[in-house]
Amino acid sequence: MSEAQQNEAPEPGSRHRRVRSRRARVLRAIAFTTAGLVLAGIGTAGYAYWKLNGNIKSVDIDSQLGTARPSAPADGSFNVLVLGSDSRSGANGSLAGGDTGSTARSDTAMVVHVAQDHRTATVVSIPRDTLVARPDCSAPNGTAVPAAKNVMYNSAFEVGGAACAVKTTEQLTGLRMNHYVEIDFAGFAGFIDAIGGTTVTTTVNIHDKDSGLDLPTGTHHLNGQQALAFVRTRHGVGDGSDLGRIELQKQMVKSIVQQVGSAGLFTNPAKLYSVGDTLTRSITTDSALASVSALTSLAQELKGIGGDQLTMVTLPVATAPSDPNRVVPKAPQAGQVWDALRADQPVPDAVLHSQPANPAATPSP
Repeated sequence: MSEAQQNEAPEPGSRHRRVRSRRARVLRAIAFTTAGLVLAGIGTAGYAYWKLNGNIKSVDIDSQLGTARPSAPADGSFNVLVLGSDSRSGANGSLAGGDTGSTARSDTAMVVHVAQDHRTATVVSIPRDTLVARPDCSAPNGTAVPAAKNVMYNSAFEVGGAACAVKTTEQLTGLRMNHYVEIDFAGFAGFIDAIGGTTVTTTVNIHDKDSGLDLPTGTHHLNGQQALAFVRTRHGVGDGSDLGRIELQKQMVKSIVQQVGSAGLFTNPAKLYSVGDTLTRSITTDSALASVSALTSLAQELKGIGGDQLTMVTLPVATAPSDPNRVVPKAPQAGQVWDALRADQPVPDAVLHSQPANPAATPSP
């Protein structure tokens, strides 16, 4: 079977529905936790600092992509691509279920735009099955990956790794990705446990045998595995669409930001070290971010951004004319989102007011 057939074969009986799982990514929480290691006096302790630095995996994206890229913002704003890998390797296998063979895809993709004053940020989620034109890339082993049209967005990470995902995102958005952060199943679940869980509220019963989530109507404090199931679920709530699942992820991101702020990490050195150790073992970054000091510097730039200063948007999409189980960027709204970020301006109200509903907060039809 060809790569295009593998990527674009629809799931029978589905519409905008996905088999692959998805995790939420929380750039601000990652950076803030690492910053706390220094602020609490642990990050500068020799062994701890050395160990945490050694935990972080990195990819030299700049050297792989060269100079044929959008210009970096000159006004002080910056962009970060945050991806999730659905790899089943290591501890991920028991949490993930299913099978992706020997490959991994980026089932969660968020473009984080931090404004010039570093007091607000916009997070744009890109649906994994958005059909895009993928540029030519080089796989991590050096193999050439030819350009392709009308392929799923997440295929870039599958066939070409982090650098190809960044290149595809830059071509789609016209934005330079200054940094890259990736996290996996086990890393997300472990992080939630390390910060003491997170709280979500649902106005409908959620029961999803695929993700393992079983939540009655009400407010719930979730552990790591439950939180992972929450951000993966789609069959058990709403219309079962992947767009609905993205809305659950937005809810989880804001819940995590709130939990990190109230968990007392900075006054509990042992807990703070545990969180930092969990995170640094679970993330892959671009080479410029691959140290405690670099993540700390990033955290300082983000310290004024809380949940109220965070705007979360799903890229406006429409059903693909070629396949009812795929989507394409919706004109002109999708372009308006990227235009606003390139100009370091807020996303237009018209886009914000037409976002999909959160299926956990809106009764199902």
